[in-house]
Amino acid sequence: MFLTRMRLNPTRATTKRMVVSPQVTHALVLGSVPPAPLSTPGRSLWRLDHEGPHIELLLASPVRPDLTGIVEQAGWPSAAGWETRDYEPFLARLESGQIWRFRLRANPVRVISQGEGVRGRVSPHRTVSHQLSWLFERAERLGVVFPHGAFETPAVIVRGRGVSTFRRESGDGVRKRFDRVALTTATFEGILRVNEPDLLRTALRSGVGRGKGYGCGLLTLAPPR
Repeated sequence: MFLTRMRLNPTRATTKRMVVSPQVTHALVLGSVPPAPLSTPGRSLWRLDHEGPHIELLLASPVRPDLTGIVEQAGWPSAAGWETRDYEPFLARLESGQIWRFRLRANPVRVISQGEGVRGRVSPHRTVSHQLSWLFERAERLGVVFPHGAFETPAVIVRGRGVSTFRRESGDGVRKRFDRVALTTATFEGILRVNEPDLLRTALRSGVGRGKGYGCGLLTLAPPR
Protein backbone atom coordinates (compact mmCIF):
# COMPACT_ATOMS: atom_id res chain seq x y z
CA MET A 1 0.00 0.00 0.00
CA PHE A 2 0.99 3.61 -0.64
CA LEU A 3 -0.21 6.80 1.03
CA THR A 4 -0.28 9.96 -1.07
CA ARG A 5 -0.97 13.60 -0.19
CA MET A 6 -1.65 16.39 -2.64
CA ARG A 7 -2.52 20.02 -1.91
CA LEU A 8 -5.28 21.19 -4.27
CA ASN A 9 -5.53 24.68 -5.72
CA PRO A 10 -8.88 26.03 -4.46
CA THR A 11 -9.10 28.59 -7.27
CA ARG A 12 -9.16 25.98 -10.05
CA ALA A 13 -12.53 25.08 -11.59
CA THR A 14 -11.83 21.35 -11.29
CA THR A 15 -11.04 21.68 -7.58
CA LYS A 16 -14.41 23.36 -7.02
CA ARG A 17 -16.11 20.52 -8.90
CA MET A 18 -14.22 17.94 -6.82
CA VAL A 19 -15.43 19.55 -3.60
CA VAL A 20 -19.12 19.46 -4.55
CA SER A 21 -19.17 16.16 -6.49
CA PRO A 22 -17.57 12.96 -5.16
CA GLN A 23 -18.28 11.48 -8.59
CA VAL A 24 -15.79 13.92 -10.16
CA THR A 25 -13.07 13.08 -7.62
CA HIS A 26 -13.81 9.36 -7.96
CA ALA A 27 -13.22 9.53 -11.72
CA LEU A 28 -9.97 11.49 -11.33
CA VAL A 29 -8.63 9.12 -8.68
CA LEU A 30 -9.64 6.09 -10.72
CA GLY A 31 -7.62 7.42 -13.64
CA SER A 32 -4.57 8.06 -11.43
CA VAL A 33 -4.08 4.55 -9.97
CA PRO A 34 -2.72 1.84 -12.30
CA PRO A 35 -4.37 -1.61 -12.11
CA ALA A 36 -3.03 -3.69 -9.24
CA PRO A 37 -2.22 -7.41 -9.44
CA LEU A 38 -5.11 -9.54 -8.21
CA SER A 39 -3.05 -10.79 -5.26
CA THR A 40 -2.38 -7.24 -3.98
CA PRO A 41 -4.24 -6.55 -0.71
CA GLY A 42 -6.30 -3.43 -0.18
CA ARG A 43 -8.13 -1.04 -2.46
CA SER A 44 -7.94 2.62 -3.45
CA LEU A 45 -9.46 4.96 -0.85
CA TRP A 46 -9.49 8.74 -0.85
CA ARG A 47 -10.61 11.70 1.23
CA LEU A 48 -10.69 15.47 0.85
CA ASP A 49 -9.50 17.21 4.02
CA HIS A 50 -10.30 20.89 4.60
CA GLU A 51 -7.97 22.80 6.91
CA GLY A 52 -8.94 26.47 6.85
CA PRO A 53 -8.52 27.70 3.26
CA HIS A 54 -6.50 24.63 2.29
CA ILE A 55 -7.87 21.51 0.58
CA GLU A 56 -5.83 18.32 0.57
CA LEU A 57 -6.45 15.10 -1.33
CA LEU A 58 -5.39 12.06 0.68
CA LEU A 59 -5.16 8.76 -1.21
CA ALA A 60 -4.34 5.21 -0.06
CA SER A 61 -3.74 2.83 -2.95
CA PRO A 62 -2.41 -0.72 -3.46
CA VAL A 63 0.05 0.50 -6.12
CA ARG A 64 1.97 3.76 -6.52
CA PRO A 65 -0.31 6.36 -8.17
CA ASP A 66 0.47 8.98 -10.80
CA LEU A 67 -1.44 12.18 -10.06
CA THR A 68 -0.13 14.15 -13.03
CA GLY A 69 -3.63 14.57 -14.46
CA ILE A 70 -5.03 15.88 -11.18
CA VAL A 71 -2.11 18.29 -10.80
CA GLU A 72 -2.75 19.67 -14.29
CA GLN A 73 -6.45 20.20 -13.60
CA ALA A 74 -6.63 20.99 -9.89
CA GLY A 75 -3.14 21.68 -8.58
CA TRP A 76 -0.11 23.91 -9.16
CA PRO A 77 1.68 22.41 -12.20
CA SER A 78 4.80 24.53 -11.60
CA ALA A 79 5.20 23.34 -8.00
CA ALA A 80 5.85 19.96 -6.42
CA GLY A 81 2.79 17.93 -7.34
CA TRP A 82 2.31 15.35 -4.61
CA GLU A 83 4.06 13.23 -2.00
CA THR A 84 3.81 9.42 -1.94
CA ARG A 85 5.17 7.15 0.78
CA ASP A 86 5.27 3.40 1.20
CA TYR A 87 2.52 2.64 3.74
CA GLU A 88 3.58 -0.91 4.60
CA PRO A 89 6.43 -0.11 7.05
CA PHE A 90 3.99 1.92 9.14
CA LEU A 91 1.33 -0.82 9.03
CA ALA A 92 3.92 -3.41 10.09
CA ARG A 93 4.75 -1.38 13.23
CA LEU A 94 1.21 -1.43 14.61
CA GLU A 95 1.07 -3.22 17.97
CA SER A 96 -1.54 -3.95 20.59
CA GLY A 97 -1.79 -1.21 23.20
CA GLN A 98 -0.62 1.67 21.01
CA ILE A 99 -2.57 4.94 21.23
CA TRP A 100 -3.26 6.95 18.06
CA ARG A 101 -5.25 9.95 16.99
CA PHE A 102 -7.50 9.05 14.08
CA ARG A 103 -9.66 10.60 11.39
CA LEU A 104 -12.37 8.83 9.40
CA ARG A 105 -14.88 10.23 6.95
CA ALA A 106 -17.61 7.62 6.71
CA ASN A 107 -21.07 6.91 5.35
CA PRO A 108 -22.89 5.70 8.50
CA VAL A 109 -25.97 3.72 7.49
CA ARG A 110 -28.13 0.83 8.63
CA VAL A 111 -29.84 -1.84 6.55
CA ILE A 112 -33.54 -2.22 7.30
CA SER A 113 -34.94 -5.69 6.64
CA GLN A 114 -37.70 -5.83 4.04
CA GLY A 115 -38.63 -9.45 4.67
CA GLU A 116 -37.26 -12.83 3.69
CA GLY A 117 -35.81 -12.94 0.20
CA VAL A 118 -36.06 -9.15 -0.24
CA ARG A 119 -33.00 -6.94 -0.34
CA GLY A 120 -32.79 -4.69 2.73
CA ARG A 121 -33.29 -0.94 2.46
CA VAL A 122 -30.26 1.22 3.24
CA SER A 123 -31.10 4.12 5.54
CA PRO A 124 -28.55 6.77 6.64
CA HIS A 125 -27.92 7.70 10.25
CA ARG A 126 -28.53 11.45 10.49
CA THR A 127 -28.05 12.39 14.15
CA VAL A 128 -24.70 12.73 15.92
CA SER A 129 -25.65 10.15 18.55
CA HIS A 130 -26.65 7.54 15.94
CA GLN A 131 -23.53 8.23 13.89
CA LEU A 132 -21.31 7.80 16.94
CA SER A 133 -23.12 4.57 17.85
CA TRP A 134 -22.51 3.32 14.31
CA LEU A 135 -18.75 3.84 14.79
CA PHE A 136 -18.57 2.38 18.30
CA GLU A 137 -20.42 -0.75 17.19
CA ARG A 138 -17.58 -1.40 14.74
CA ALA A 139 -14.75 -1.08 17.26
CA GLU A 140 -14.29 -4.83 17.70
CA ARG A 141 -14.18 -5.64 13.99
CA LEU A 142 -11.78 -2.72 13.46
CA GLY A 143 -9.48 -4.16 16.11
CA VAL A 144 -9.58 -1.03 18.28
CA VAL A 145 -10.92 0.35 21.53
CA PHE A 146 -12.19 3.92 21.86
CA PRO A 147 -10.94 5.01 25.31
CA HIS A 148 -13.13 7.14 27.55
CA GLY A 149 -12.23 10.70 28.35
CA ALA A 150 -13.70 13.14 30.83
CA PHE A 151 -17.11 12.28 32.27
CA GLU A 152 -16.77 8.71 30.98
CA THR A 153 -17.54 9.72 27.39
CA PRO A 154 -15.52 8.27 24.49
CA ALA A 155 -12.78 10.62 23.27
CA VAL A 156 -14.35 10.88 19.81
CA ILE A 157 -16.17 13.77 18.15
CA VAL A 158 -18.09 14.21 14.92
CA ARG A 159 -16.16 17.07 13.35
CA GLY A 160 -18.19 17.44 10.19
CA ARG A 161 -21.53 16.21 8.90
CA GLY A 162 -23.29 16.68 5.59
CA VAL A 163 -25.14 15.31 2.60
CA SER A 164 -23.54 15.36 -0.85
CA THR A 165 -25.99 15.20 -3.73
CA PHE A 166 -24.61 14.41 -7.17
CA ARG A 167 -25.38 12.56 -10.37
CA ARG A 168 -23.81 9.19 -11.11
CA GLU A 169 -23.51 7.88 -14.64
CA SER A 170 -24.52 4.25 -15.15
CA GLY A 171 -25.42 1.90 -17.97
CA ASP A 172 -23.57 1.33 -21.23
CA GLY A 173 -22.87 3.65 -24.11
CA VAL A 174 -26.22 2.91 -25.74
CA ARG A 175 -28.48 3.08 -22.69
CA LYS A 176 -26.63 5.52 -20.51
CA ARG A 177 -28.48 7.09 -17.59
CA PHE A 178 -27.71 9.42 -14.72
CA ASP A 179 -28.85 8.44 -11.23
CA ARG A 180 -29.23 10.97 -8.43
CA VAL A 181 -27.17 10.01 -5.39
CA ALA A 182 -27.48 11.49 -1.88
CA LEU A 183 -24.47 10.54 0.27
CA THR A 184 -24.72 11.19 4.02
CA THR A 185 -21.30 11.62 5.61
CA ALA A 186 -19.77 12.14 9.04
CA THR A 187 -16.13 12.91 9.83
CA PHE A 188 -14.99 11.31 13.07
CA GLU A 189 -11.90 12.41 14.98
CA GLY A 190 -10.52 11.28 18.30
CA ILE A 191 -8.36 8.73 20.09
CA LEU A 192 -8.21 4.97 19.66
CA ARG A 193 -6.19 2.17 21.23
CA VAL A 194 -4.99 -0.75 19.12
CA ASN A 195 -6.43 -4.06 20.30
CA GLU A 196 -6.03 -6.43 17.31
CA PRO A 197 -3.32 -5.10 14.96
CA ASP A 198 -4.20 -7.48 12.10
CA LEU A 199 -7.83 -6.34 12.08
CA LEU A 200 -6.76 -2.70 12.14
CA ARG A 201 -4.34 -3.26 9.27
CA THR A 202 -7.19 -4.75 7.23
CA ALA A 203 -9.37 -1.70 7.95
CA LEU A 204 -6.58 0.69 6.98
CA ARG A 205 -6.01 -1.15 3.69
CA SER A 206 -9.62 -1.89 2.74
CA GLY A 207 -11.65 0.92 4.30
CA VAL A 208 -14.55 1.22 6.72
CA GLY A 209 -18.23 1.11 5.82
CA ARG A 210 -19.91 2.03 2.55
CA GLY A 211 -19.29 4.80 0.02
CA LYS A 212 -15.63 3.92 -0.43
CA GLY A 213 -15.61 5.05 -4.04
CA TYR A 214 -16.95 8.45 -3.03
CA GLY A 215 -14.51 9.68 -0.41
CA CYS A 216 -15.64 7.58 2.54
CA GLY A 217 -13.94 4.80 4.47
CA LEU A 218 -10.33 6.01 4.61
CA LEU A 219 -9.15 5.67 8.22
CA THR A 220 -5.89 7.47 9.00
CA LEU A 221 -3.75 7.53 12.13
CA ALA A 222 -1.41 10.12 13.64
CA PRO A 223 0.72 10.19 16.82
CA PRO A 224 -1.05 11.48 19.93
CA ARG A 225 -0.25 15.07 20.82
